[in-house]
Amino acid sequence: MKDYGAESIRNVCLLGHGGAGKTTLAESMLFLTGATDRFGTVVDGNTVMDFDAEEIRRKFSIGTSIAPVEWAGFKINLIDTPGYFDFVGEQKQGLIVADGALILAGGKDGVQVGTEKAWAAANERKLPRIFLISKIDEENSDFKKVFTQLKDTFGKSVIALEVPIFEDAKAVGVVNVATMKAAIHKGKEVIETDIPEKMMPLIQEYRDGIIEAVAETHEELMEKYFSGESFTDEEILHGLHDGITSGDIAPVLCTSAITNDGIKMLMDAIVKYFPAHVEKGTIKVKTPAGADVVLKTTENEQLSVIVFKTVVDAFVGKISFLKVISGTLKPDSTIYNVKKEKMEKVVQLFYIKGKQQIAAERLVTGDIGAVAKLSATETNDTLCAKDKPVLLEEIVFPQPMLAMAVMPRTKGDEDKIGTGLRRLMDEDQTFRIDLNTETHQTLLYGIGDQHLDVLTSKLRNKFKTEIDLADPIVPFRETIKKKVRVEGKHKKQSGGHGQFGDVWIEFEPGPDEGLTFEEKVVGGSVPRQYFPAVEKGLIDSMLHGVLAGYPMVHVKATLVDGKYHDVDSSEMAFKIAANLAFKEGVRQAGPALLEPIASVDVYVPDAYMGDIIGDMNKRRGRIMGMTSQEGGIQMVSAEVPMAEMFKYPTELRSMTGGRGWYTQAFARYDEAPPLVAEKVIAEAAKLRKEEKEED
Repeated sequence: MKDYGAESIRNVCLLGHGGAGKTTLAESMLFLTGATDRFGTVVDGNTVMDFDAEEIRRKFSIGTSIAPVEWAGFKINLIDTPGYFDFVGEQKQGLIVADGALILAGGKDGVQVGTEKAWAAANERKLPRIFLISKIDEENSDFKKVFTQLKDTFGKSVIALEVPIFEDAKAVGVVNVATMKAAIHKGKEVIETDIPEKMMPLIQEYRDGIIEAVAETHEELMEKYFSGESFTDEEILHGLHDGITSGDIAPVLCTSAITNDGIKMLMDAIVKYFPAHVEKGTIKVKTPAGADVVLKTTENEQLSVIVFKTVVDAFVGKISFLKVISGTLKPDSTIYNVKKEKMEKVVQLFYIKGKQQIAAERLVTGDIGAVAKLSATETNDTLCAKDKPVLLEEIVFPQPMLAMAVMPRTKGDEDKIGTGLRRLMDEDQTFRIDLNTETHQTLLYGIGDQHLDVLTSKLRNKFKTEIDLADPIVPFRETIKKKVRVEGKHKKQSGGHGQFGDVWIEFEPGPDEGLTFEEKVVGGSVPRQYFPAVEKGLIDSMLHGVLAGYPMVHVKATLVDGKYHDVDSSEMAFKIAANLAFKEGVRQAGPALLEPIASVDVYVPDAYMGDIIGDMNKRRGRIMGMTSQEGGIQMVSAEVPMAEMFKYPTELRSMTGGRGWYTQAFARYDEAPPLVAEKVIAEAAKLRKEEKEED
């Protein structure tokens, strides 16, 4: 591949709802520019971008893929991201290195949730945006309808830059509204022609929208617009460039990737309207101490590199995807990992085209490439010169909220499963593993059902171990509600020294979460040396309550009386006596089952408020308040039993069409309602019976 300067590189992130045609669009651009010698399809599983075994099997993108295309003296790095919400972490990896966002909306499907999310994600990154109405060749495709949806949804910044030409209900060409030129597509050829007369009223309407948008980009143009003067073609193109770069204009183009209609004009628009990274001029970064530093986005500036993605290849090992933010990275160099405080050896640089690695002589400012076998480097690490360390902006990954318990299918596979999941975590930072020491379950947290299903498949295919996913065990607690006084007596005679311990203990609700132990023994009925044994016996007893075997909380125990034997008493005897007193005392003291309560904040558009509140009530939740957020979003704050929240990520997505999200944190324990308590106690009794029968 030709060596390109920083000003000739464009990094474009392909965004949109799942099925909008992002991967097929990339395939068309690769094929049309000669970067690949065949036109692969998602259905056949032979596209450049969707090369992972899981992507081929499922027929949709799971990971972010990179491929460069060369066009008109420019290099366009295509960043193909998944459209399905479970893989939003991959989308964030693509966005952090993009300098422009190409948002696809199907000519038949129009604006979908993924379109809205793509717009919001590009806005958050302050990226220039171009809308692309894709699949205009499909039956029932309607450019005008989709354009109207885009404008109604995203505002007046949306303008029509291209309009498809149809003959006999078939897309045959495109009109460029800015230049008022038309082109007919014949295979790979693009033939200029006149705009069809019947289209002129619509084209003029769209052109008026362009003129108005361009007028707002410069004061001189605004004055000229109000004075009734016409803009030159150069002024229009210059205004479009400035408006798109600033984000004030979001033009709409159209293509059919299958027939290559509009693809050449799309690439022309990318190199003409999207900025190069070098055009930023400067970026603000931090030193390890937190001080602000300004770097120039030039090839001669000190080196700074962000690692935005990691792939573990079975043959090559770990591959680190990176973007050069400033300076120039060369092979056979040594570079400093700021976060790990380690030097890394860069032996060879690659351009990445799907799964193919192309040797690179250098990576200049703004370019994207990869390095293999960096020993300590992970996603989100900054690489730079050791004498001038800086920290670049990191990807903020979403918190995984859907929790499932990992159940090995083969006994003894626990270590193998743990190793596999840790290896997968090198690639995917949107899931996590927690070992619950109380329930003895390994919990796998993911973004959604599909995410966890993909992880399960990868464990099976890459690490030859199979797991099932089950609902987690809820960590209930038990407590007492009233005060009682009971005796615990342990007496055993078996020849020689016997065992004797006798205690009277008062039990009542305690002020602290654990056991509060006091002694008020009068007259030495229980010698002082046995007090620690009594306390230890009670602490051990707190681990298992009498209702369902869950840990006890908020218990106060006061040793008030007892008896001992000069010969037969021992620490063990008093420990056992305390345990007997505990079991009897808890039974008499009004034992109660406590369930964990979560503090939940749900963020949804106004239209879904009724559904969310109704659903929270069904989950035994208590609404604590509602707060308006930006963009027509409402935050519903509630307290909900955690037992009702395990499947909430999936159910919230279903209720809101993917538009809602939430956060959750443990709040406290509350007494469980009688029906819930009875069910939990019955299930615990059944489990104990089964375990006893197995023994």
